[in-house]
Amino acid sequence: MSKTAPSSFHQLLELTERDLQPVAIRLKDLILEVDPNACEVVRLGERAATFGLGPKKMSEGYAFILPHKNWVNLGFYQGAALANQSSLLEGSGKNMRHIKIRSLADAEQPGLKQILALAIAERRRALDMPHPTE
Repeated sequence: MSKTAPSSFHQLLELTERDLQPVAIRLKDLILEVDPNACEVVRLGERAATFGLGPKKMSEGYAFILPHKNWVNLGFYQGAALANQSSLLEGSGKNMRHIKIRSLADAEQPGLKQILALAIAERRRALDMPHPTE
């Protein structure tokens, strides 16, 4: 079995529309402002970067950055559990929700850090992991 080197966020940026690259970078910075210890896993086959409490996408991941042609999704794996706490979330899937970020101004909108903090807290509760300050 061969091992492939982990993908990097820089490689994801290379697949991202040039005018959206600063948006993706800002979203990553925003996530790391809220959770400096976030585990980042880039999956180039999915054209996305997952951020979580550990490397397991669906169980430990709380957010993802998924560039599209005209926007970047800031997605939440358990966003349905957070939907009643934020009008920013879109989507109708069983669990996942997202926010379409089309510009750097969109990436600075009020509420993004709050929804990230809620998503992190939801994963900590689900995985029975205390907050680092507890």
